[in-house]
Amino acid sequence: MSGQIILHMDMNAFFASVEQRANPALRGKAIAVVGSAERTVVTTASYEARAFGVKTGMNKYEAKRLCPSIIFVIGDNRKYVDASVRIFGILKGFSPMVEAYSIDEAFVDITGSLRLFGEPRDIARAMKKRVMDALGLTCSIGIAPNKLLAKLASDMKKPDGLVIIEPEDVAGVLKDLPVNELWGIGPRLTERLAALGVMTCAELGAYPVGILRQKFGIIGERLHFMGQGIYDSPVAAIGEEEEAKSVGHSTTLPADISDKVIINRHLLKLSEMVCARARRHGLKGRKVSLTLRYPDFFTFTRQTTLSAPTNDTRAVYNAAKGILAAIRLRSAIRLLGVCVSGIVKNPRQIPLFEDERKREELLSAMDEVNGRFGGFTLTWGSLLESGEQPWVISPSWRPEGVKRVEG
Repeated sequence: MSGQIILHMDMNAFFASVEQRANPALRGKAIAVVGSAERTVVTTASYEARAFGVKTGMNKYEAKRLCPSIIFVIGDNRKYVDASVRIFGILKGFSPMVEAYSIDEAFVDITGSLRLFGEPRDIARAMKKRVMDALGLTCSIGIAPNKLLAKLASDMKKPDGLVIIEPEDVAGVLKDLPVNELWGIGPRLTERLAALGVMTCAELGAYPVGILRQKFGIIGERLHFMGQGIYDSPVAAIGEEEEAKSVGHSTTLPADISDKVIINRHLLKLSEMVCARARRHGLKGRKVSLTLRYPDFFTFTRQTTLSAPTNDTRAVYNAAKGILAAIRLRSAIRLLGVCVSGIVKNPRQIPLFEDERKREELLSAMDEVNGRFGGFTLTWGSLLESGEQPWVISPSWRPEGVKRVEG
């Protein structure tokens, strides 16, 4: 293979595999990683459970019906974060050009690594061995001339696969491939393409680009090239990504809730999670957004602008609470989210007033304790009755920076 060489690593059933590694009694068993709420859904299922049809997003009762012997394991963020950080460390040993796509996926530009580590297949095998030796986990790897094709290749053989798409093989691979197999083409876009008679990648690549632009706007031309296997997005190395434009967190509630007193308690928890991360990275935001989702999955967001940028938990909480107070809920809600945007770097300044100094000292003390002993070790009194903590890791999680959520 010549030219640019991109590798995509996808950990196999990551959360479930980490749990099986941590507890030998679970190895070889059908397990599903879930949250602690009664109506939680499956986050990841082991391959033993997938053989029965258990899938991500399925509720516990449906999973149990399909696989009566299934074992439910409550997820533990710290295990997954620790494993992921170690995996990214291994990848950096092969190339500095490592892009975190999610907690269990990464792109690696190995173009400059060949003279040190050998052919692409040799590099992939060495990576897989190091991950297995260090963590006892398997992964699937795809290698191709760009990120789009590398991700496609890593999906072709699971678990523990290794697939290489050579430049001369691209047309053959894409010829009869359904368009929804391509990274970034979801169900709605697939439907819209089908309405144009576009079902395969070859048809997409041959479709008049002018019509695609007319139907899909700016992404129309990109879709045309994707159908031909052309994709020019480079690997964005960890630490070189664009600066965060927002800091947010959301959670699906343990039960649908309409009581605003209880909702406010969850808002305080989310505000603390968001602001603690912002403070850790020296960021403040001027805009506060509140996201709500009803049981029918209708989701909407409302936003307010503050007089000055902040990362103070109470200031963000009060803003979110104010937004909620102005909303007439049509029913109970199932999801809450808080986000701070309009981000600015926070230069260290000594507060002018005594109450501000005390406030900053309190927040600093909380951050120090929680940083050493875990989130919410030291917390607000009103959260002591709040029950479980949000634990689901966002797809935007990153191993470094403000996008790293510990749990």
